[in-house]
Amino acid sequence: MANDASTVFDLVILGGGSGGYAAALRGAQLGLDVALIEKNKLGGTCLHNGCIPTKALLHAGEIADQAREAEQFGVKATFEGIDIAAVHKYKDDVISGLYKGLQGLVASRKVTYIEGEGRLSSPTSVDVNGQRVQGRHVLLATGSVPKSLPGLEIDGNRIISSDHALTLDRVPQSAIILGGGVIGVEFASAWKSFGTDVTVVEGLKHLVPAEDENSSKLLERAFRKRGIKFNLGTFFQKAEYTQNGVKVTLADGKEFEAEVLLVAIGRGPVSQGLGYEEQGVAMDRGYVLVDEYMRTNVPTISAVGDLVPTLQLAHVGFAEGILVAERLAGLKTVPIDYDGVPRVTYCHPEVASVGISEAKAKEIYGADKVVALKYNLAGNGKSKILKTAGEIKLVQVKDGAVVGVHMVGDRMGEQVGEAQLIYNWEALPAEVAQLIHAHPTQNEALGEAHLALAGKPLHSHD
Repeated sequence: MANDASTVFDLVILGGGSGGYAAALRGAQLGLDVALIEKNKLGGTCLHNGCIPTKALLHAGEIADQAREAEQFGVKATFEGIDIAAVHKYKDDVISGLYKGLQGLVASRKVTYIEGEGRLSSPTSVDVNGQRVQGRHVLLATGSVPKSLPGLEIDGNRIISSDHALTLDRVPQSAIILGGGVIGVEFASAWKSFGTDVTVVEGLKHLVPAEDENSSKLLERAFRKRGIKFNLGTFFQKAEYTQNGVKVTLADGKEFEAEVLLVAIGRGPVSQGLGYEEQGVAMDRGYVLVDEYMRTNVPTISAVGDLVPTLQLAHVGFAEGILVAERLAGLKTVPIDYDGVPRVTYCHPEVASVGISEAKAKEIYGADKVVALKYNLAGNGKSKILKTAGEIKLVQVKDGAVVGVHMVGDRMGEQVGEAQLIYNWEALPAEVAQLIHAHPTQNEALGEAHLALAGKPLHSHD
């Protein structure tokens, strides 16, 4: 390898996704000399194959549903169908605009951007494009890819991953979705809105099993109402081609057939063949192990994002990347409270939460020390106007702070910002109840729930 020894960067970042580029932008802002290496496109999974394109598809689906349902609002409209090429153009235009903006940001911060496939070559260097890029510190941020199961081969045609689903040139007539987590239920929701006959197969006992059980049950009720089918509590056994599609067999012998099978069982870290083990970086099942400050066991190497076993969320990657940059720049840093990170599943209806579930709270504090309150959106004027159903559930330590906020309903992802403040500032229900929320808004449902929890309900029964 030729060593471009003229420059030793303060920070060399391998991976230009959410965690990597956030570290680059913050590091450069703090005066660090930063090199950012990315083999594909700046922005990574979230911008090109994840958060942004899926939300665009979901919004297109929401528009389709509004056209179908316009009559109930007194509006005469007809739904003519989905022009999938035009949907993709809309989606790609959104991505393109954000991508150009991000490229401009990285250039404006004077980050040295290197396009190419990098490999960790020492505790302080990355090899890329025949050069050795040296740094005082290396940040690994190589992200994740869709996972599959042993014997289940993703062919990109009948058996597809979320990457393929984002560019599918047709609306499938029918689909089986293997996995009822965030990715699975978001595609189930979008495809149902486009007119697909959808069945979700989830081995655990609920959809979105990482959420509070009440949220899962509310989503299941809503999906039933929408005609989205699901099979819970039985694991996948095999998939085989039929004349026109795919047949899935479960462990109990139950069979499902559809045009396509979307494998949405989660994402695994990208770490194989990148030199991590050779340089002594501690790993577990492909994940790079880090401490609360994102440090690996090698003093000159940190890691962030989907590569490490924390929440696989773009905003977590941002926060982890910023933490590393600030630590290296000598600023005082505070470990991330992952329970305090807002989580949103953008299906219809949306599922949003921050803090811990009621079950987890009872484990930690004891069943007799936990209070839970549910506020039905039927009592909220704006939710009535929008014709959305759902609940806000609060979990409180008795006579203490609110430790969990769990919401189901349209646009609940837009309410999770205040919920995050309530949890992270350890607010008491009475403190939130004192705040005046605008009427009529869905946001005021949060205020009403806290009024009720503080013992002075307004638009809800005692």
